[in-house]
Amino acid sequence: MPLVLDRPAILAYRRRVQALDDRLPPGGESLRRAAWAGLQDSVPRSALHSLRARVEGVSPNAWQDPALAQVWGPRFTAYVVPAGDHAAFTLGRMPAKGSLPRRAEDYASRADRFLAGKRMPVDDVAGALGVGNGIRYATLTGTILIRWNGARQPTVWTVPRPTVSAAEALQELARRFLHVYGPSTVEAFIRWGGLDGPPALAAFDALANDLLAVRTPIGDAWILTEDEPTIRQRVRPSHTARLLPSGDPYYLLWGADRELLVTHAARRAELWTSRVWPGALLVGGEIIGTWRRAKATVVVTTWRRVTPAERTAVEEEAAGLPLPDVSAAATVEWDAGV
Repeated sequence: MPLVLDRPAILAYRRRVQALDDRLPPGGESLRRAAWAGLQDSVPRSALHSLRARVEGVSPNAWQDPALAQVWGPRFTAYVVPAGDHAAFTLGRMPAKGSLPRRAEDYASRADRFLAGKRMPVDDVAGALGVGNGIRYATLTGTILIRWNGARQPTVWTVPRPTVSAAEALQELARRFLHVYGPSTVEAFIRWGGLDGPPALAAFDALANDLLAVRTPIGDAWILTEDEPTIRQRVRPSHTARLLPSGDPYYLLWGADRELLVTHAARRAELWTSRVWPGALLVGGEIIGTWRRAKATVVVTTWRRVTPAERTAVEEEAAGLPLPDVSAAATVEWDAGV
């Protein structure tokens, strides 16, 4: 019989493995753990704020730590990932068939010859090769890294080809996805990664002996067998406040997974908008509102009344945000009526 999990157990597990209830200590190993399944960085410095939500002592330049790297990751968006592990997020997404693998290899080899060991702005490389935004396809070979500070175009360079196969890299990506986003399904994995369906199905099949079937309020799913003890732990109250940035792993979800996280349909529409998502306000283990930042002002919109203690916790969290673009600490502007 599948292991039956309710909503509190699932959300508590995700907060636990993502270090959202208790921050990790400062240091490179903690940064790697926080970025284990990648941190989306398509909204400038969103990955930095995701790190801050999970690790103590995160500075404005923590995204440049040697423990981390940047790639064009899932859905060809900018991602911060553990250094040395980029193959899972790049080569692991290589389709098995079609014209894209050929184009990726062609663009990557031409970029490598053109760069000749140098680092250059991506537009210079793409322009010289005549490939435009198609240069991002080269990332599927696992030989392209990027550095993007959010203000200008990324810098790109080439690195040696990974020693693992695309299938092995995809299996590793599936492991990381299930550990951080589980319980989940292969369909959710495909959507999250912008993946080719058959290779993703093959990756789950290859991991069959390492997977445990579970039953959730939104249907049958899988977790890693090694994560069963963690997901069985007693659900304890969460007393933290976290400002999760746009695209943070805790709510980078689609379909029924969104319904599980935010049960109110109207509130889901406020969080997962048709344009750039706002940040999510996580208080006491539940998302209770949204936030946006303009320089040192954090505008918080809540979906319920907050207690004085919760208000203080949110304001302290905002004051601790690493802000590369301003020198003052952030302050909170509460919506009227809160």
